[in-house]
Amino acid sequence: MQHYVVGVDLGGTSIKFGLVAAGEGIVYQTSLPTDAEQGPDHVVTQICNGIRLLIDAVPDLSQIEAIGIGAPGAVSWDRTSVSAPPNFPGWENLNLSKALQSGLGMNIPVVVENDANAAGLGSSFYGAGRPFDSFIMVTLGTGVGGAIIYNNQIFRGATGGAGELGHISVDYEGPLDRAGVAGAAEAYLGQRFLSRHARYQLLNRKDSLLHQMADEDLLNITPKMLHEAALAGDAGAQEVLAWAGHKLGVMLGSAINLLDIRKVIVGGGVSAAGDFILGPARDTMMRFVMPGLRDGVEIILETLGNEAGLLGAAHLAFQATLD
Repeated sequence: MQHYVVGVDLGGTSIKFGLVAAGEGIVYQTSLPTDAEQGPDHVVTQICNGIRLLIDAVPDLSQIEAIGIGAPGAVSWDRTSVSAPPNFPGWENLNLSKALQSGLGMNIPVVVENDANAAGLGSSFYGAGRPFDSFIMVTLGTGVGGAIIYNNQIFRGATGGAGELGHISVDYEGPLDRAGVAGAAEAYLGQRFLSRHARYQLLNRKDSLLHQMADEDLLNITPKMLHEAALAGDAGAQEVLAWAGHKLGVMLGSAINLLDIRKVIVGGGVSAAGDFILGPARDTMMRFVMPGLRDGVEIILETLGNEAGLLGAAHLAFQATLD
């Protein structure tokens, strides 16, 4: 009989779900909108709805052995609860494991991990991180997540909350991110922050293609539009992405100095801009890394996309079946 687990990637905009078969990988995927502004109860319901869609694809319910979920915010040491996830209004501390077991009416192991940690684990075993036993993972999406992979394991710190690279301040007088940290990397690179900056920079540049792609006031501009315009040769879009890459490089330089880990893997939706962001990040990062730590420093693009987080969450779920 085939054995399955469910992997879930809880994002600020959408929730991705993957049915993962032992020895095969992801065999079925779907997604639902997060609707985070409607509060934690609604988000839990959305997660349950998505999991039910996967369960319906399995002939025998007993074949589903565990659920793994990557969630933003600080996750408790026992991998059950999430505290104050950024971009999720109304959340304080929620035992997500119990909430999902109750919502599904299933007594099944539910393992919760920080979403960037899950992506780092997925990269370590299935993606661009496979050649390295240690690396720093950065996820660029609605927010900016981070993970520290050391000897092929997540370094979790004292309470489980290590690796919040998006909240490293790159300018102590800069704008507040959604966690209230002044000048944090997320306050420049998170999707909404980056889109807002792009609007301000390009609003009066009438030669920019973004005036055709978004509306006249650029209120609907997105990082995806920025990438598309940059590919088409739009100088303004290229400059905005290079600005974001500079902020990323500053943050990564500090992380490398702190951790003495030389490989950086970048994933998440905004990372699709590729070298428009990563090229400036590479140049800037080397200026902020102390000379004795520069040997072997490298930024690598994760090509798994959303599957990194799903596979990492599923990996933890499979581990839970062995405990």
